[in-house]
Amino acid sequence: MKGRADDVQDRGCLVGIIFFILGLGTLLPWNFFMTASLYFQERLNGSHTDLFNSTGNGTGPVRNGTGPVHKEYYFNNWMTLLSQLPLLLFTLLNSILYQRISEAVRIAGSLVFILLLFILTAVLVKVPMNTDTFFSVTMAIIWFINSFGAVLQGSSFGLVGLLPQKYSSIFMSGQGLAGTFAAIAMLISTASDVDFKSAALGYFITPCVGTLITLFSYLLLPRLEFARIYLNRSSKYEDGTTDKLLKDGSVVENNKLNSHANGSARTDGVKLSEEADKMNLSQEGTMQVEKGQDKASVWEVFKKIWVMAFCVTFVFTVTLSVFPAITVDVKTSFPGRWDHFFISVCCFLIFNINDWLGRTITTLIRWPRKESPLFPVLVVSRVVFIPLLMLCNVQDRYYLPVFFRHDAAFAIIMAWFSVSSGYFVCLSMSYAPQMVDPKDAETAGALMTFFLSLGLSIGAALSFPLRSLV
Repeated sequence: MKGRADDVQDRGCLVGIIFFILGLGTLLPWNFFMTASLYFQERLNGSHTDLFNSTGNGTGPVRNGTGPVHKEYYFNNWMTLLSQLPLLLFTLLNSILYQRISEAVRIAGSLVFILLLFILTAVLVKVPMNTDTFFSVTMAIIWFINSFGAVLQGSSFGLVGLLPQKYSSIFMSGQGLAGTFAAIAMLISTASDVDFKSAALGYFITPCVGTLITLFSYLLLPRLEFARIYLNRSSKYEDGTTDKLLKDGSVVENNKLNSHANGSARTDGVKLSEEADKMNLSQEGTMQVEKGQDKASVWEVFKKIWVMAFCVTFVFTVTLSVFPAITVDVKTSFPGRWDHFFISVCCFLIFNINDWLGRTITTLIRWPRKESPLFPVLVVSRVVFIPLLMLCNVQDRYYLPVFFRHDAAFAIIMAWFSVSSGYFVCLSMSYAPQMVDPKDAETAGALMTFFLSLGLSIGAALSFPLRSLV
């Protein structure tokens, strides 16, 4: 972008830091609920004596002569599915109605409701509750918190699409760190000496603080001059130029035009004339005004980015079909105290660190190029990770043999699985806005978020039959 955008710098990388925090905040709900699956399983199974007791109040395990009898809730599968369905539905709604509701209301409002739902989840840690009721309330919270998360994520992708490409990578890197943040918080709570309820309470207070910081960071963004210049591109005119495109997109006022062209734009409310469609304004604070300032339709944008849309859908279909529904049931080959940390480390921490690493690598390496036919081929090749992870030491199993029993084998597969996921997702999401005109970048970002959510939902649905095949 020429003119003022070249002269104004992102001082102290504040805009980059804000988008990093915003990326982290968009995935806090999903990651904190997913990483806490062990807490929810223990509470639903009534297996932790510090939290439950068999007093006949319906909150503890029911025992008979052979030991405890647990109702199977399939929490990981339902949690994944009920996280992704609202993400899909509300991302679609956001991509259709985003022009009717202001970006500030969508982002700030979503963050406020996410904060309130996290507070409710933290409070429920201390509230005794029948397991069926607790399951239903938790599923409702997961549904609503991911609904607001979908609006937040779709709006944020559209927002970051207005800035230079590196900010998309920074935003995606922040999203990748959200999982690592949640995994470390779970490890700290697991390793702490406090009782189970206090550890869980501290764990869920952490995303409350993170969401609050994200909200304050977003409110700071419009105060930064560098951000204002790019975020005002949706109006197609920069601050400091003599043109002003009215918000309804139909009236253009031109007060002073110092150009090398002979024609001038009319100021009586009609559209720009043919002579003023392509005027070269002077070097300072100039830009080329092209005919047809209206944004392209959703279908026109989709035809330009459909390959990237397919890629992001397929990546998340593969990822969510086995993670966490299958990977969380892998058992260590070294029982003992390590068993308490195995899933937190080898499943969640390894996945999230390497997913974040894969996203971060794209700031240095961008291969294949967006035009290369090799790109979708590599994306499709990730399907090999599904049988590889199903052949790890997943318990209980009924059909498939265990081929990779050692912890190291599972950790290595998880590392490649996650780094490839983060890398190809980030490339797909950052390539798409480059394939359309700048005026359509927000639409492209919203569409890509919809297809991202579609991949998550398909993967979540596939996790049910794939788990039953193990």
